[in-house]
Amino acid sequence: MREIDVNKEPPSREFLEKHIEADHFLDYVSTRSPVFKERPLPASKKEAIDLMMENANLIRRPILIKGSKVIFGFDKDAYGEL
Repeated sequence: MREIDVNKEPPSREFLEKHIEADHFLDYVSTRSPVFKERPLPASKKEAIDLMMENANLIRRPILIKGSKVIFGFDKDAYGEL
């Protein structure tokens, strides 16, 4: 199992494109960020990823990777399944 610190090792656009679901893209965005007090939440997967590439702090963290399974943000139940 590997945990990524997005501040030290931001994920690539390719990684985000592969692992972010288009129908649930807001589940991968740190929506509590002060950035969203100044602007609306992203309206599409592309817009969300563009924002994440500009500011890695907008990615829900940590990112846990085990094999092909990737979990964004703290999820005790999902961690237990790993």
